[in-house]
Amino acid sequence: MGLLTARSAKQGIRAVAKRAGVSTASVSRAINNPESVSASLRARIAQAIEAVGYIPHAPARILSSRRSRTLGAIVPTIDNTMFARGIASLQKYLSSVGYMLFLTTSGYDLDIELQQARNLVSRGVDGLVLRGDCHHDALRKMLADNAVPFINVGIYQPDRPYPCVGTDNEAAAHRAAAHVIELGHRRIGIVSALQRNNDRASARVAGFRRALAEADIELPSKWHVEVPYTLDDAREAARYLLSLGERPTAVVCGNDVIAYGVLLEAERSGYSVPRELSVVGFDDLDWSRHLRPSLTTIHVPTAETWQRAGEYLVRHLAGEQTIMHHEVDYSLVVRESTALPSRSPK
Repeated sequence: MGLLTARSAKQGIRAVAKRAGVSTASVSRAINNPESVSASLRARIAQAIEAVGYIPHAPARILSSRRSRTLGAIVPTIDNTMFARGIASLQKYLSSVGYMLFLTTSGYDLDIELQQARNLVSRGVDGLVLRGDCHHDALRKMLADNAVPFINVGIYQPDRPYPCVGTDNEAAAHRAAAHVIELGHRRIGIVSALQRNNDRASARVAGFRRALAEADIELPSKWHVEVPYTLDDAREAARYLLSLGERPTAVVCGNDVIAYGVLLEAERSGYSVPRELSVVGFDDLDWSRHLRPSLTTIHVPTAETWQRAGEYLVRHLAGEQTIMHHEVDYSLVVRESTALPSRSPK
């Protein structure tokens, strides 16, 4: 027997079975369908696999089980802290149930997202996690033609025929704007993320605008600025708003990073937050409670949202009953960055 053959035999499924004291069929079931064996047996086989250094052959597993036990996720960017936190939660859950995650980015470009989805499907992923519901029709058709399930994460749209898990962005943004209205602000500006190919950003703008309209508050077009997801762009937007002859006394922001930029620029320009300018964010990133002043924002349970997306796909693939539309609650977290409007704003 040659060296390579001897090594393969030593590290093969038979070696795992012998070390674990089970049949090769039991090892195969534990690898390809972990739910079909007990937790104690799974643990024993896992220890044996690690001890002998066995690596299951992926193509053979796919042929025998018709499953690769891999999922794909396509996010717009990994620069966004919320995406990074969500992906970490998804990865942790999938690892706990024996799945691997393939991650790609689209840069908010629907053509790139379609191509990335094709690449992932061609590599045998069992399902896809997609951000939002702004996708090519060709992408949905391709997934349907190949019987690849998917779920839209970060949104709640029960009127749509596609699985989703997330917060009602429009309602959450409405609550954020209502907060500063309740404090007595009538001059309210918006700094939002770019709305193109971003249904979450669009929904949040719609929620801000609905709250203002319900309170009969006019929003001058110059008081709404769209910016990319960077501190520099957010600071530039704040610089512009604060330079206006008649400026807002409160600014509601499409996410926390944008709000950080507004806070930084207000301080640099000599404005006191919240005495002269109230600022509200959206997401409740870790830094939001540590800033001075700490940021009033909308809390969204990101880790829970992404884990539920993974749970949906894993259960769907296992043939279990699943809920197609799952709403994740949000909450307003009031901190130091909002207050009553000043009687004599600059």
